[in-house]
Amino acid sequence: MMEKVQRFGSAMLAPVLLFAFAGLAVGIGKVATLENIVGPLANEGTMWFKIWDVWLSGAWTVFTQMELLFVLGLPIALAKTANARAVLEAGMVYLTFNYLSGTMLKYWGQDSGGIFQLNYGVDISESAAGTGLKMIAGIKTIDTGIFGAIIISAIVVWVHNRWFDKKLPDFLGIFQGTQYVYAVCFFLMFPVAFLFTLLWPYAQHGIESMQGFFIASGALGVWIYTFLERFLIPTGLHHFIYSPFMFGNAVTPNGIAKDWPTHLSEFAQSDKPLRELFPGGGFALHGNSKVFAPAGIAAAFYTTARPEKRKEVLALVLPVSLTAMLIGITEPLEFTFLFVAPPLFAVHAVLAATMASIMYMFGLSGNMGGGLLDNFIFLNWVPLWQNHWPTYLMQIGVGLCFTVIYFLLFRFLILKFDFKTPGREAEGGETKLYSKAEYKAAKAAEKKGGASAEDGDTDLYAPRAAGFLELLGGADNITTVNNCATRLRVSVADESLVDTSDAAFKDAGALGIVRKGKAFQVIVGMDVPQVRERFETMVNTKA
Repeated sequence: MMEKVQRFGSAMLAPVLLFAFAGLAVGIGKVATLENIVGPLANEGTMWFKIWDVWLSGAWTVFTQMELLFVLGLPIALAKTANARAVLEAGMVYLTFNYLSGTMLKYWGQDSGGIFQLNYGVDISESAAGTGLKMIAGIKTIDTGIFGAIIISAIVVWVHNRWFDKKLPDFLGIFQGTQYVYAVCFFLMFPVAFLFTLLWPYAQHGIESMQGFFIASGALGVWIYTFLERFLIPTGLHHFIYSPFMFGNAVTPNGIAKDWPTHLSEFAQSDKPLRELFPGGGFALHGNSKVFAPAGIAAAFYTTARPEKRKEVLALVLPVSLTAMLIGITEPLEFTFLFVAPPLFAVHAVLAATMASIMYMFGLSGNMGGGLLDNFIFLNWVPLWQNHWPTYLMQIGVGLCFTVIYFLLFRFLILKFDFKTPGREAEGGETKLYSKAEYKAAKAAEKKGGASAEDGDTDLYAPRAAGFLELLGGADNITTVNNCATRLRVSVADESLVDTSDAAFKDAGALGIVRKGKAFQVIVGMDVPQVRERFETMVNTKA
């Protein structure tokens, strides 16, 4: 069961990754149309305004069609075969669900004296917030948010995995495959749409109460949320922690990721405290640990390494630290010490939660779940600096204090307990290859600009994929393949066929290996999508 939950959690990464660029695009567009930034150019009707208004109309796509994004994104990772067809099926079934739900409300909604608690006649042409309804792909339907999208997508994937390959009699052959999956789901959507339309209004009332509860929890709630978001990263369950807050309506009507940039112009013109303007934004401060912690952690690794290893350690930690700070991808750095000194990861989760809660107590709020480029600069600091610079100076001050705390505490713990962090491994020990493999991966990434991964002899990914496949027992032993930001997730038929030596995986180019029964996580690095593509090709072309 845990394996399935982890697989579902990692599948959330496919749609979530698009928010990094989409948020950056919206932030740039907002900055370019703020009067306190560009002056009269921001006036409606100017050519400057029109150009950037066109830009923003495209930049908002990911946020306004969030439900479709999750519906189409999940089957990419969850379908066991014919992923592209599963995406097609999920999209059509989700639209069918919404058409059914909307028509049920039309005939039996509150304004028609029916059994459903929603009023279909309410005008939602401007905004769906507070109505219980929403326009999705031009369909006026019940607003189930990403929760409904995920449920429908999961149903489709289940049907797809179970019956896509079902053989029908020859005279019914036209209904095989995608047609059969859609037909089954079509009939399933009638009771599903009815139950959602009947019961979801009660869930909406509960969500409204929950929003008040989380906001009222204050700094303690922010601490618990941030701690769990960091602490659960190794399990892949952290996706279930942040998604309801960032993309669902746990604390704001449409999710922090959408509601913060929506009101950015309004916040820029106000001198009220950010926490008062957007109280739910305390649950999107976990990015501060991505920006301020890496420098302290890297410095602790460097200063505790043996002198002859420091140059190698610097080459190891510098690129991953910059990656974490600039774009918020922290797993390469965090997994570097997670597998050699797990207590340090627990300390990291505590410090990250404490940093976020202190900043929130001092008035900080906003959308800061990513790194400097995709969140901090264009969605917070630049547009809001004029009226909120004292809050941001406080944030930077507190963050730098925690950089020092990270350095001092990590350095003390590494020396006190002799943790074998990079540069401290014993001669011939496994952790020596750990840091060496990471160094190789960084060097390979640098060469990508001059060598295409598609050029046969210069393929940087196929050798690793082939090595991992052999160590995992060969193509016949692979049952499922998936990946998250840095890990290749594989399930096998017989775990006894998998090589038991972690060093063997590291020799093949892995940064580490996690074993959980028949589920294995090969720590690859940021180029895991390319490695997975080669890996799956080798599995699917087995003799």
